[in-house]
Amino acid sequence: MIDLKWNDGSPATPAQLGNDGAIVAKSYAKDHNLQVGSPIELKTPTGGTLHLALRGIFDPPKGGSPFGDITISAQRFDREYPNPQNLFTFLKTRGGVTGETTARLKQALVRFPDAKIQTKAQFTKVQERGINLLLQLLYVLLSLSIVISLFGIVNTLVLTVFERTREIGMLRAVGMTRRQVRNMIRHESIITALLGATLGIPIGVVLALMVGKAIDYPAFTIPWGTLVVFVVAAVIAGLVAAIFPARRAGRLNILEALKYE
Repeated sequence: MIDLKWNDGSPATPAQLGNDGAIVAKSYAKDHNLQVGSPIELKTPTGGTLHLALRGIFDPPKGGSPFGDITISAQRFDREYPNPQNLFTFLKTRGGVTGETTARLKQALVRFPDAKIQTKAQFTKVQERGINLLLQLLYVLLSLSIVISLFGIVNTLVLTVFERTREIGMLRAVGMTRRQVRNMIRHESIITALLGATLGIPIGVVLALMVGKAIDYPAFTIPWGTLVVFVVAAVIAGLVAAIFPARRAGRLNILEALKYE
């Protein structure tokens, strides 16, 4: 059901734990200097102590492990722990997921209203729900930062137009059209937005990698498609931010601009 990498042991080890066997995660074995055959004393919630022998050491799968630091057989767990309840039960069915198999499983769980059946795809989707919610929150914060950056670009361009009033008047005097002036301001706005994206995206990726290393996150991927969308969004943001400054620059009176100090 679950693919584990074994430092000591094999996929058959969990079925051979019996009454006193246990398997542990690699990190737990390293922290406690354990090896196959080492004795383990495990205290239970009732105050008792289980005397176990280490039968295998596994490397937990990426994305979260269904096992704890110490794992014993289901029979021993049910006997030693009060009111044991399984969080998940994994089943392999012949022929994969079919309507008939699903119907039979639902019929078997009629007496258990708190249990539900999920296919592998559905289970994966449910597990991803939490991280997707976090991503949506980050996208909302990103949207707010884009709105703030728009005001920054508009403010910069407006000040630029004021400072270059005489220069723009000279360009208009030698033949530049209003449309060309507006396009010049738009291009400057797009370049400003792309500079922000060019600096921000690599820095964001590096910071994400550093945070992932710090918390020992099991996987790191770069969403290239999303990053391309962000670059396009930066261009659009630059065009939107340039609307007011470009119109103002295009409407400057040539004579008044030439005598502007």
